[in-house]
Amino acid sequence: MHVLPLLLLVAGSAAVAGAARRTPVPAPLLLVAVGLAVSYVPGVPPYELDPEVVLPLLLPPLLYTAATDSSYLDLRAQLRPVALLSVGYVLFATLVVGWAAYLIVPSMPLTAALVLGAVVAPPDAVAATAVARRVGLPSRITTILQGESLVNDATAITAYKVALAAAVGEGATWAGGVREFLIAAVGGVAVGLVLMLPLHWLRTHLKEALLQNTLSLLIPFVAYGVAEQVKASGVLAVVVVALYLGHRSWEVDFATRLQEEAVWKMVAFILESAVFALIGLQLPVVLKGLGEYEGTNAAWYAVVLFLVVVAARFLWVYPTTFLPRLLSARIRGREKNPTWKAPFVISWAGMRGVVSLAIAFSIPLTVHDGGAFPDRNLILFLTFTTVIGTLVVQGLTLPPLIRLLKLPGRDLQAETLAEANAQAQASRAAEQRLDELLSDERNALPPPLADRLRSVLERRRNAVWERLGALNPVTGETADDTYRRLSREMIGAEREVFVKLRDLRYIDDEMLRILLRRLDLEEAAAYREAA
Repeated sequence: MHVLPLLLLVAGSAAVAGAARRTPVPAPLLLVAVGLAVSYVPGVPPYELDPEVVLPLLLPPLLYTAATDSSYLDLRAQLRPVALLSVGYVLFATLVVGWAAYLIVPSMPLTAALVLGAVVAPPDAVAATAVARRVGLPSRITTILQGESLVNDATAITAYKVALAAAVGEGATWAGGVREFLIAAVGGVAVGLVLMLPLHWLRTHLKEALLQNTLSLLIPFVAYGVAEQVKASGVLAVVVVALYLGHRSWEVDFATRLQEEAVWKMVAFILESAVFALIGLQLPVVLKGLGEYEGTNAAWYAVVLFLVVVAARFLWVYPTTFLPRLLSARIRGREKNPTWKAPFVISWAGMRGVVSLAIAFSIPLTVHDGGAFPDRNLILFLTFTTVIGTLVVQGLTLPPLIRLLKLPGRDLQAETLAEANAQAQASRAAEQRLDELLSDERNALPPPLADRLRSVLERRRNAVWERLGALNPVTGETADDTYRRLSREMIGAEREVFVKLRDLRYIDDEMLRILLRRLDLEEAAAYREAA
């Protein structure tokens, strides 16, 4: 792809994603819709997905940022449903969808149909995370969906390789497929376990935030590349490393964390926006090769396959939700009895995404004997329609479905109370430590400075409790909100004076940057963005 089309893709998708924040439509859906519309604008170049770009260059950073934002402890608590979805469901969907495609498409061999099943089996990490964030799903459901989407790509890619080997005539067997799956899974986890400790050591021993963040950008590609080099799962290696580093991020200095959060938010925003726009832009490429299947047959196949994909998820989720409780008294005693609503939402939240399209485009043109891969263009078309169908139908209906089912959302009052209690305990420890330090004559401070340390601590302790208190009847703000707003106004006044002094040549630009940096840090301390 040339530079100008790439720049237009990034700029255009970022603009659409930014505009989506002002609409009730989730950004992924708007990006796909705009991509579909733009794909037929005269002069727009073809944006054909290259699996050699998407899988090694886009997938690792997207998985890394999703995994570092996930909770290792929450994922461990939901290990059973996550494993059943990320491994069991993907294999189940591969077989069900493959068999259905074999039955409805007369010319499609079973091996090629199983390739299609593996391609459309995994719900997409980006789609699941983006929609879950927007609709405010309960934390347990969000954890399950995020955990599933982090691991299921590895299962799908391995299943695809096995099915592809059979389809191109390389003599794949069930035993060989199981062996390849185990090698990929165990190898990917092993690579992640080997890399996570030295990478974390390196992160904590680099002294400059700039170097630490450069390393942070390289980590997902290193983990993915090393695992793929030894024929293991790069996806699992990235996830294992990212979960560990995210769990131990508190050991990195504050400057690195602040920069890292900003850098990865920008990277995730750009990549997610471009990925969804690319999905819509694939329509001309897919239709161009449809050939003999143009017309009602292809549309009929697409509708049936979409329904099978949706139904297969329900057929898997409900039994795997309730059967373990029926079979195990330990599970019944440890976990609350689930209602039918949560499994329904998990079933309906199986949006497909760019990974399915990238895998589909990696299907070779020819098989072992030199002939054309059977129904390759139809597989591309059905993958595309399934991705679009799940994103549009399920993505658009998921928010109203959650409201209709009246699922309990996050208990913000309870979360704020827990935060306040945690802050109170931390403040008591900090106050005790301050008293110990001030009792040593080497740490002697003038009373005003010692009082300032105590007042900052008191302010931090009271801020959370104030969010539980009454609101200002005029502005609707809490006292903490008002404090932050006034603090920012005061800092803004100082900033204007510094700029004026620079313009009048009382201070130079280097001094201005030092003073503004100091104000920026104070503003960051005074203002905390709502989660």
